[in-house]
Amino acid sequence: MMDTVDGDYQAMKANNGAFVREHFFGQHPKTAEMVAKMSDDDIWRLNRGGHDPQKVYAAYHRAVNHKGQPTVLLIKTVKGFGMGKAGEGKNTAHQTKKLTNDDIKSFRDRFNIPVNDAQIDAGIPFYKPADDTPEMRYLQQRRAALGGYLPARRPKADEQLSVPPLSSFQATLDATADGREISTTQAFVRFLTALLRDKQVGPRTVPILVDEARTFGMEGLFRQIGIYNPAGQNYTPVDKDQVMYYREAVDGQVLQEGINEAGGMSSWIAAATSYATNNRIMVPFFVYYSMFGFQRIGDLAWAAGDMQARGFLLGGTSGRTTLNGEGLQHEDGHSHILAGTIPNCVSYDPTFAHEVGVILHHGLKRMVEQQDNVYYYITLLNENYPMPGLSAGTEAQIIKGMYLLQDAKPTQAQPVVNLLGSGTILRESMAAKKLLEADWGVAARVWSCPSFNELARDGQDAERWNLLHPTATPRQSFVSQQLSGHAGPVIASTDYIKVYAEQIRAYLPKGRTFKVLGTDGYGRSDFRGKLREHFEVNRHYVVVAALKTLADEGTVPATRVAEAIAKYGLNTEKINPLYA
Repeated sequence: MMDTVDGDYQAMKANNGAFVREHFFGQHPKTAEMVAKMSDDDIWRLNRGGHDPQKVYAAYHRAVNHKGQPTVLLIKTVKGFGMGKAGEGKNTAHQTKKLTNDDIKSFRDRFNIPVNDAQIDAGIPFYKPADDTPEMRYLQQRRAALGGYLPARRPKADEQLSVPPLSSFQATLDATADGREISTTQAFVRFLTALLRDKQVGPRTVPILVDEARTFGMEGLFRQIGIYNPAGQNYTPVDKDQVMYYREAVDGQVLQEGINEAGGMSSWIAAATSYATNNRIMVPFFVYYSMFGFQRIGDLAWAAGDMQARGFLLGGTSGRTTLNGEGLQHEDGHSHILAGTIPNCVSYDPTFAHEVGVILHHGLKRMVEQQDNVYYYITLLNENYPMPGLSAGTEAQIIKGMYLLQDAKPTQAQPVVNLLGSGTILRESMAAKKLLEADWGVAARVWSCPSFNELARDGQDAERWNLLHPTATPRQSFVSQQLSGHAGPVIASTDYIKVYAEQIRAYLPKGRTFKVLGTDGYGRSDFRGKLREHFEVNRHYVVVAALKTLADEGTVPATRVAEAIAKYGLNTEKINPLYA
C-alpha cells in the first residue's frame, strides 16, 4: 500500500476487480497469494477504510477513548463512491448531473436497497425503512438527543445586557489638556479599560492579541485582568520585575495568541458567535496590524459575516504611510476596501479619540443591547497629536460617516473649497486649510469623514429607494445633505487607495467638482513625511489639488496652481507612485 501512489489508487476504483488483482495485489507474490481464492467480484467489493462502517466506528471509538494527547484520523475514501461506471473513481464524478436507470440499479445492488427494477423503471422512488426497524429507531433516538429534527440557530441570546452610557468614557471624549498628545490606539485602550470595569459588560469582554501587547500599549491589561492560561503561570516572565509583566492566570481574560492571525480570528469568531451557540453574549476585541487582517484572513472575515458574528476588529498602525520602518508588508492602503465587501461589516477610519469613543460605544449599543447582526472594523493610529474633543451634537454624524470639523469664514469675493479626509491624512487637510488661507487667499472647510464606506452604503440605499419609488420625493444621500449648504469644490484625501474615497462621487450634490488623493502603489520604507510626499497626499498636494479644482471651475487662474507647485518644491517629473 505504501508503494501505491494516489493516482494509481484512483485507477483501482475506476476499473474492475480483475484490474485490481493484476495491478494492486499483483505487485508482490505474497499479496497476490492473499487473494488467490477470491473472485474478481470479491476483490471489487473490498472496501477502503473510509467506506467500511466497522473500521470507521473502530477508529472513532479509539480516538474518543484515547487519553493524554490529541488524535487525528486519516480517512481514505473513493471519489464518486457508489456511482459505479457513471463516475466512481473517475475525474468526471463532480460533473455527472444524471444517472441512467442501469447506474441506479447498480447503486441499489451495491448498497442492498430493497427497491425492485419495476419501481426504478417507473421513476426513481424514495425509500424509507419502516418505523420499527433498528435503523429508524436509532435515527429517531439521535434526533431527540440532539434537540429536534430541523437544525435551528439561535438568532438572539435570551439575556439582556445594558451598555454603560457614553459619559462613562469621558476620558476618551475630552480634549487633551496642556498640549498633551496621544494616539487613537491609546484612546481605544482608555475606552477598553473603562469598559472592563463595567459589572455587566466587563466580564464578557474578550481582548485578543496576536503580537506583542506593548506594540498597542495594552500591557496594562496584564495586571488588570491577566492572560488566560488554563494551567496558570508555568514560567517566570523575563519582565517579572516590571509592574505590567506577562501575568498568566486560570481566570485571565486576555487571549494572547502568538503571531497567528488565523488563530486569533478563530478565537474571535468563537466569542463573536457565542450568543448563538452558548446563549451567552460576549464582546471580543481582536487587535492586530491592519495589513495582517483582511488581507491574510479575509476568508475567515467573510465567514464571520456569514455566521452573523458580533464584535470588534481593530486594525492598528493603519494606513499606507504610518508604519514605514518594517517594509511594505506592514503598509495597509486597502483594508477598508476589503472590509467594504462584507455586507454586515461596519468600518471606520477615525482620526481623533472622541471619534473612536463614539464609534465603539455605538457599536456596543447595536451589538450588545440591540443584538444586531453586524461587526465593526476600526483602524487605529500610532501617531501622537493633540485631540480636539467631542463637539456636542456631532455624534450621529460621526456614526453616519461625515461631520464638519472646521468651518470657513470666506468673504464674498473669496473662493472656498471643502477638504474631506479620514485617519492620519485628515490632519494634512487641516494643515492645508491654513496654507490655503495664508498663502492663496482661499477659504477652506475641513470635513472629518470617519467612514467613506458607510457614506457610500447610505448613498446606494438612497439611490435604490429612488429607483423603486419614482413618483415619490427623492431621498438625498447623507453626503449631499452635508455639502448642499456649503458651496465649492470637494477634495478628499486618505491614507488608502483612491477608490476608497471615490465611492462617494456619485452621491455628491450635482455639478460639484470632486478630486481624490490616495495612496495607490506599493510605497517604500521611509519617514512618514517622505511617504506622504511620495504618495502625493501631504498638505502641499492637498493645496495644489484644491487650487486645480478652482482653476478648472474658472475661479482662479491656472498660473496660481503652477505658482503653488513651485512654492512647495513639488517634483512634477518624479515617477507616478501608482507604479512605484
